[in-house]
Amino acid sequence: MHRLSRRSVNSLLRYGGHRRRDAMAAASVGSSGINGSGGERDASGRRYSVLSHLTSTGPASARSLKSGNMIPLGIRYESTAADFSASDTPVEKYEYQAEVSRLMDLIVNSLYSNKEVFLRELISNASDALDKLRFLSVTEPQLLEGAPELDIRIQTDQDNGIITLTDSGIGMTREELVDSLGTIAHSGTAKFLKALKDSKDAGTDSNLIGQFGVGFYSAFLVADKVVVSTKSPKSDKQFVWEGEANSSSYFVKEETDPEKMIPRGTRITLHLKRDDKGFAHPERIERLVKNYSQFVSFPIYTWQEKGYTKEVEVDEDPAEAKKDGTDDGVEKKKKTKKIVEKYWDWDLTNETQPIWLRNPKEVTTEEYNEFYKKTFNEYLEPLASSHFTTEGEVEFRSILYVPAITPMGKEDIVNPKTKNIRLYVKRVFISDDFDGELFPRYLSFVKGVVDSNDLPLNVSREILQESRVVRIMRKRLVRKAFDMILGISMSENREDYEKFWENFGKHLKLGCIEDRENHKRLAPLLRFFSSQSEQEMISLDEYVENMKPDQKDIYYIAADSVTSAKNTPFLERLYEKDLEVLFLVDPIDEVAVTNLKSYKEKNFVDISKEDLDIGDKNEEKEKEMKQEYGHICDWMKKRLGDKVASVQISNRLKASPCVLVSGKFGWSANMERLMKAQTVGDSSSLDFMRSRRVLEINPEHSIIQTLNAASRSGAEDEEALRAIDLLYDTALISSGFTPESPSQFGGKIYEMMNMALSNKWSSQTQEAEVVSEPQATFQTQEAEVVAEPQATLEAEVVEPIETTGGSQK
Repeated sequence: MHRLSRRSVNSLLRYGGHRRRDAMAAASVGSSGINGSGGERDASGRRYSVLSHLTSTGPASARSLKSGNMIPLGIRYESTAADFSASDTPVEKYEYQAEVSRLMDLIVNSLYSNKEVFLRELISNASDALDKLRFLSVTEPQLLEGAPELDIRIQTDQDNGIITLTDSGIGMTREELVDSLGTIAHSGTAKFLKALKDSKDAGTDSNLIGQFGVGFYSAFLVADKVVVSTKSPKSDKQFVWEGEANSSSYFVKEETDPEKMIPRGTRITLHLKRDDKGFAHPERIERLVKNYSQFVSFPIYTWQEKGYTKEVEVDEDPAEAKKDGTDDGVEKKKKTKKIVEKYWDWDLTNETQPIWLRNPKEVTTEEYNEFYKKTFNEYLEPLASSHFTTEGEVEFRSILYVPAITPMGKEDIVNPKTKNIRLYVKRVFISDDFDGELFPRYLSFVKGVVDSNDLPLNVSREILQESRVVRIMRKRLVRKAFDMILGISMSENREDYEKFWENFGKHLKLGCIEDRENHKRLAPLLRFFSSQSEQEMISLDEYVENMKPDQKDIYYIAADSVTSAKNTPFLERLYEKDLEVLFLVDPIDEVAVTNLKSYKEKNFVDISKEDLDIGDKNEEKEKEMKQEYGHICDWMKKRLGDKVASVQISNRLKASPCVLVSGKFGWSANMERLMKAQTVGDSSSLDFMRSRRVLEINPEHSIIQTLNAASRSGAEDEEALRAIDLLYDTALISSGFTPESPSQFGGKIYEMMNMALSNKWSSQTQEAEVVSEPQATFQTQEAEVVAEPQATLEAEVVEPIETTGGSQK
């Protein structure tokens, strides 16, 4: 951690930064300019530097000091840098401006959430330096002399844990070095852009990245010492800056070692901390460059180990040669083997032209698909893509994709933190971890890249700031995503949208619940089964086209399956009138449609709720029915009590005797079933929502007609009252509700079965017993009566003949 010396802290606490004003005013200030030898000498010959307010004019100047702009000022510090002590070059020691011990601690431990972003920040700074040089070289071509190539090179020393990043950019003079690296949060890029704005070239397009002035200090995330060696074409000398993570000061000197000279630019050497030496692995550096700085507009080379295959001769064993028996005089072919020769060389790591900066007319579908597979590690081609540029008050470029399938093993559609949107600012990757800033969570399946030059970020560039710009970007991205999905739905190949709906239909239904502003875009994309299309889903547009001329509403019924929906008694009269009804069979369907409320000025109407109007109202007939069946309605309501709010004459039944409908503002039977299934459902709210139920009876059914007669003649008859209870329980089940006591309902069914079976089969058995026994006796007696006379008659007939014969004889 960065700490100020005890002496400095005490002076701050005691004098509030104005230490010994009289002594400071009387102090003689050395004329150590930035390019001079710097510092004062005491009697022993030791060199000192006078700490002053480090502004753009450099350290101590000949002007008088004002104590009001200093933190502790007027204190002289002895130069004791270990690495610099052996050099004869004059060395100056400077204190950082501001409370660096606290600010550096914030930068290292709080500002950046991920250590690996240090390389992104350093490459971004190098890219800015190259951009500045390229811009200035237009009017000053001599700046490019000696090193015409503009590139960034990264070399690693894995054994010693050292990373060296070198750019051939504009470099820095001594004044600029102290000004930029000695002042925390001083942005040279912001200063350069301000100069451009104030100059006549204000309209020049520049893709400079840095704007906060703290990117360089991200190096201390992984390094305990940083050495910066820089050479500006405006200066004949090369200067070195050195700072340590646990120090509140830094050192500047002139570079005199010939082996460390560079023609132009800046070389940053990071001495990594012990725990972070893994960053010095060449493959890890290459991976970080490809992830964060893949599309920086200058080539980035990394020092990589390579190899090539070659054949080498193999010395043959004399014993084996003699064993082969070949003639010594005959020249034989020498044996060879292949080996891999290793060497180190510079390897181009990044692509300088991102696909989203190209003209969409010049990019083929194959190139879009290849970029999608490579960027998001996919193996299937996307269903659709959209490449667009937004201009105006907010400018950005983007490519969006609709995947072919949902990610494997990710069933949670409400998780907004996906890695599907990669955000770039001036072609530098910022983050892919968002919490719904750029896309709502119901569109979290959309993948793509977004590149903006003026996106409002925080200092660490990792968190979006809540602002009007972000809201405008979100609206335009969502709009483009809907246009892309609509294009799939309008495709000639219907299977494309069926595949999309199978994978992402629930996401759009969730959008109906969460995003009221986009209901008009969401509704045409919805698909449902219906009473006239049980095998193939239809859109709301198709439903509206098939509506009857006098039909005012869009009818629907919610159930757990198509089979349950089509067999519900609520559909009987609608089937008769050939009215189409949507089947909402997905648990989220009913909530989504309820939030939509209407489509093309047609209201959604649940046919399982009271006050259903199907366009066949006859007031005179209803009045007659109420007069005729009003008594049974009151009688049944008295029997059922609080189980129902009322009993009414139904206009939706044809074959069923009754049906139980929900209150207009209460839960439907399907919703009640779903809420009961919730593990944390609130039973008190459940009771409130289901309290309004209406029993509707069908006056044309024989059961109702029989009970109507019973209500007038035998209102207290127990069998009639039990029939009402059984009728209610049966209506509960047929209407989709669950009986409060299934066992009691089962007991009533068994009792009725017993009565029906015993009345029918037992009576037939008794009749059979009564009838069958007399018939058997009668037949037996009749047989005896008939048999005996026949036998007697035969005997009487035969015997007289015999007798006659005997008498004659």
